[in-house]
Amino acid sequence: MSTPTTSITAEELGARIGTPDAPLVFDVCRAEAFCESERVIAGARWRDHMKAEDWGQDLDTSREVIVACVHGHNVSQIATAKLRSLGVRARFLEGGTDGFITGGGLSVLRRPSVHNPESTKSRWVTRERPKIDRLACPWFIRRFLDPQAEIIYVETEWVKDVAEELGAEPFDVDGVPFSHKGELCSFDTFLDHFGIEDESLRHVARIVRGADTARLDLEPECAGLLALSLGFSALHGDDQIALEHAIALYDGLYSWVRHARKETHNWPTKRAAA
Repeated sequence: MSTPTTSITAEELGARIGTPDAPLVFDVCRAEAFCESERVIAGARWRDHMKAEDWGQDLDTSREVIVACVHGHNVSQIATAKLRSLGVRARFLEGGTDGFITGGGLSVLRRPSVHNPESTKSRWVTRERPKIDRLACPWFIRRFLDPQAEIIYVETEWVKDVAEELGAEPFDVDGVPFSHKGELCSFDTFLDHFGIEDESLRHVARIVRGADTARLDLEPECAGLLALSLGFSALHGDDQIALEHAIALYDGLYSWVRHARKETHNWPTKRAAA
């Protein structure tokens, strides 16, 4: 049996996915197995396990790395050993991707536009001066699709041209797959496209939808999200700075949905009897 320093359980990893403390997750299944898979671990990117010594050179050694093959056997353990020899804090996933996904761990549908073995990171382009959807969607992308994704904000009329020239995915503009559909906002579309079944993320989506489409009755938190989002936009002229602040906001919102929805807070007006 592996020691705790070289492996991580599905439960441990699942608790950290979608949080600021999430490790970098690399799917090191053999390329043919990866391309045949229907779903991948949320946030995982594919890498060749036999070339770990090469791509591992670019990793931040202060950040934990989890590698996963199909079953957690030799393939992921080869990659783990290679990365650890470089000083990377790497562990392999016990039970592999198969055990994680079949056990109910948060996963997404594998989409070639994002989960491309030939690409090291994804690129996304949208309209400048983001308010709600254009901040919520990048949070979802970086927390559940690609932690190293590049988010680009440009003038509305150039979104599609920039996306085509850079090989990026446009979002939250008319006439593209990742946009509003009927009463749903772009954040909803992302969750549907990637087959998200996590109820906490769906709850966040209702809050985002209500704030983004002036339907503040959908959830009590919609008005608060709208106020904070408009405040960020007014406070920060730099869209990337606004995004970094919004990432923390959505981290907090997601954590509240997962862990603190039933908590209340009030000022204790009466001291307990001595």
